[in-house]
Amino acid sequence: MSAPITPPLTARANLRWAVVRPTLERLAPKDILELGCGQGAVGARLAQLASYTGVEPDEASWKVATERVTPNGGTVLHGDHHKVPEGAEFDLVCAFEVLEHIADDRGNLADWVQFIRPGGKLMVSVPADQHRFGPSDELVGHYRRYSPEQLTDLLASVGCTDIAVRRYGWPVGYALEAVSNRVSAKKLAEPAAPVSEVAEERSATSGRYLQPQKKVAGQVLRLGMAPFTLIQELAPKRGIGLLAVATGPKG
Repeated sequence: MSAPITPPLTARANLRWAVVRPTLERLAPKDILELGCGQGAVGARLAQLASYTGVEPDEASWKVATERVTPNGGTVLHGDHHKVPEGAEFDLVCAFEVLEHIADDRGNLADWVQFIRPGGKLMVSVPADQHRFGPSDELVGHYRRYSPEQLTDLLASVGCTDIAVRRYGWPVGYALEAVSNRVSAKKLAEPAAPVSEVAEERSATSGRYLQPQKKVAGQVLRLGMAPFTLIQELAPKRGIGLLAVATGPKG
């Protein structure tokens, strides 16, 4: 096997991974399915922890994800969840920043949970609070943001139990989001590079938006965000993102 690859994470993804990583260590899944894995920055990390399968519909992102995940022993399928072999089951099914891109979030989630092995877990992250919906959400094709109650109800509606939802990203996430909104508002207003009016088309490229590609940039972001990954633990009920963990409907 080639040397393991650990791609750079965005600032927000560093905050999220700091919450996801210890949760994974506690759950200790033997195999993981990630839906909408983007360019595989998280997938490459997951593949170092367990047998990993990722799914990504955007061709450009899928190619990058494959290059990153394969050396770590994982596999990335090109397409949506229908590409997962029929009857396949996993200890953990996860999707990070995906549900908000889907018009029929409940319908797709109902399909996803069928891949959870009896007793297995679902882990999803989404942006928090509809009142915070702004230009950055519009630019990348979000349909909505969620409150903890809405996310809990959504997971319960597809048969999940033992649902735990926490926030992450306090306090620096608010500043990051404000900057992202300003940059996105300018991009949306650029006549020379019009943004598609179709949410699905904006979603298709969202996994590539503002993703760091250089190793040095990733190290700078990781070191710069390190103090904030610790500070956010002081306020797990505050922040701009939600992370939910639940037991699948097969119990």
